[in-house]
Amino acid sequence: MKGKHLWIHLVLIIGAVIMVIPFIWMILTSLKTYAESVQVPPKIFPKVFQWHNYKEVFDLLPFFKFMLNTFIVTVIRTIGQLFLCSIAAYAFARISFPGRNVLFILVLSVLMVPSQVFLLPQYMIMVKLNWLNTLQAVIVPGLFSAFGTFLLRQFFMGLPKELEEAARLDGCNHFQIYWKIMLPLAKPGLIALGIFTALWSWNELMWPLIVNSSSEKMTLSVGLSSLQGQYVTNYPILMAGSFLAILPMLILFMFLQKRFIEGIAITGGK
Repeated sequence: MKGKHLWIHLVLIIGAVIMVIPFIWMILTSLKTYAESVQVPPKIFPKVFQWHNYKEVFDLLPFFKFMLNTFIVTVIRTIGQLFLCSIAAYAFARISFPGRNVLFILVLSVLMVPSQVFLLPQYMIMVKLNWLNTLQAVIVPGLFSAFGTFLLRQFFMGLPKELEEAARLDGCNHFQIYWKIMLPLAKPGLIALGIFTALWSWNELMWPLIVNSSSEKMTLSVGLSSLQGQYVTNYPILMAGSFLAILPMLILFMFLQKRFIEGIAITGGK
C-alpha cells in the first residue's frame, strides 16, 4: 500500500508542476527584455530582472481604474447570482406550481446552448436600453446563472422536509423559510457558486469587449487585451499586466484555499 501511495503522490506532484509551469513562465517573461522574450531557443531566466516592466503597465494603462471596474462587476454579479439563483432554486425544489418541471427544463436548456449564441440578442438589448459603454451592460446579463440554479436546487432538494414543515407550524411563509431556514443550510453550495461566479466574472473577456469601448468602463481583461498589438506585442509588459491582474485572485485563494477546495469538491459531488 505504501508503494501505491508513493506512485499516487508522484503523479500528483508531476501534475502540479505541469500546472504551475505556465504561471512561472509568465512571471519570468514579465522580468525579461523584449529581445529575451522572443529569443529562439527560449531563454528561461532573464539576464537582468526588468522590474520597470511593471511600472510601464501603469504608464500605458489606467490600471487601477480597470481593477476598480472589475471589482465592481465581480462583486455585484456574485451577490446577484447568489440571491437570484438561490431564490429560483428554492422555488423549483420546494414550491409546487403548475409547469414547474417544464420551466426548470427550459432553464437547463440554456446550458445546452453555446454562450456565443446569446451575444447578438444581448447586444441588441443593450443598444435598445442605451447601455453601451456602461458597467450595467457588463453586469446585468451575468446576474443569473442556469448552472447556479441547478446546483442550489440539488442542495435544497437534499434538505429534510421536516425542517420546512416545522417552520410552517411556526407560522413562516415561503420567503421566511427560504431566508431563515434553507439559505443558511445551503452555505456550502452558496460558497461553491460564489467562487465560480467570482472567477468567471474577474476573467471574462468576450462580453465586456463587445459592449465597452470606453477606457473609463473597461475591465482588466479588456484593458490588458489592448497591450497586444496587431503586428508586434511587447510580451514582458503584457505578462507583467497579466500577473498584476491575477494577483487579487491569487491572494484570495491563499486566504480561502480551504473554501475553494470544498466548493470544487461539493460541486463535483452534486
